[in-house]
Amino acid sequence: MPTATKLYEKTTLANGVRVVTGAMTGVRSASLIFYYGVGSRYERPETAGVAHFLEHMLFKGTERRPDPMQISQEIEGVGGILNAATGRESTNYWCKVPSTHFALAYDVLADIIRNSVIDKAELDKERSVIVEEIRSVNDAPEDLVHDVIDELVWGDQAVGRSIAGSEQTVGAITRDGMVGFWRRNYSPERLVVAAGGDVRHEEVVALTERHFGDLAATEPDAFDPTVDTQDGARVRLVERETEQAHLCIAMPALPYTTERRYAQSTIEAILSSGMSSRLFQEIREKRGLVYSVYGYFRPYEDVGQGVVYAGTDLERVEETVGAVIGELRKLRDEPVPADELQRTKDLRKGRLLMGLEDSRSVASWIGSQELTYGEIKTPEEVMEKIEAVTVPEVQELSQELFRTDRLSLALVGPYGDPKPFKDLLAF
Repeated sequence: MPTATKLYEKTTLANGVRVVTGAMTGVRSASLIFYYGVGSRYERPETAGVAHFLEHMLFKGTERRPDPMQISQEIEGVGGILNAATGRESTNYWCKVPSTHFALAYDVLADIIRNSVIDKAELDKERSVIVEEIRSVNDAPEDLVHDVIDELVWGDQAVGRSIAGSEQTVGAITRDGMVGFWRRNYSPERLVVAAGGDVRHEEVVALTERHFGDLAATEPDAFDPTVDTQDGARVRLVERETEQAHLCIAMPALPYTTERRYAQSTIEAILSSGMSSRLFQEIREKRGLVYSVYGYFRPYEDVGQGVVYAGTDLERVEETVGAVIGELRKLRDEPVPADELQRTKDLRKGRLLMGLEDSRSVASWIGSQELTYGEIKTPEEVMEKIEAVTVPEVQELSQELFRTDRLSLALVGPYGDPKPFKDLLAF
């Protein structure tokens, strides 16, 4: 079984780039992730989607590798994997390769980050791809409802807008605007280089110094703080002739900057971790109301959001909304039994440990923590925090979060009258 020889090491270059590594024994792979502390929250409303669009464009060719195929072939040609993802507060580029090809992987990723040409013809071609991506979400009710609930809770604030932007904003993004966003925001102090697996810290630092040591400081964009103005239940219906109803019930929640996040993630696990969770057992297994139900919390720097999704038969949607509200009410009104809380803690701790058996998961663990918190906790330290959550803490936070005046419901299906659904949100 692969193990970490030392959980992590950290070096900060003179220009502020941070390098964190987690060496592992018993593995032959190495994973590399470049984390940037910038995402869709940092965009202006008129350029919504530029962070995601830029992430796509950085794979479209560099001065040394002008053909996009060459970029993927160099990694895949040695058995590796290459990809990227854009979030609201961060963007990451990653690859996983046999460790003997780690230097190659670093060179390819650094090349696209520093030297992409952002060709105008490729930009226009990729614009069409992203527009089709946006349209595909609008055509998929089970995806669309998540965008609708974000907008319903936060309105036209950055955390309420789709990460991909809209057809209008993506259509208006220019090459100069994209390059400006890239050069301002891919700054050294926002970059965390994370490597996990069969890696040596000194080698990763040397490669980082070579590829990013000359990266100069900029004046990066900042995001506007999110304002929470909700003082009553909200409902938004998207009327579609669908075969199933797709709904999300959401509420504002805690940011990741509070220690109470461990109680919040415990609530998430009680509701939705595995087939023994409350939502699955009550709403799917016992009542047979849904084909899919799950919940999650999405914490940001200054705010958070809790969401429960369910997909159900058209004629049972009101019963499903009522059942979800019933589970939230139960958490609010009844202390979680001590044995259930302990089972939830054990589940979380077990999954945390099992999730760190892979080089990419180790790189993700250390890189995301460094980027988010500026420090890296060991699994043991996090497990202590999980274990310390108490029954009163869970109930107190449930009472704070699960209130009628904080709830929102988004529903996609053949429905036109919001009133009966709003009535169901009453606790």
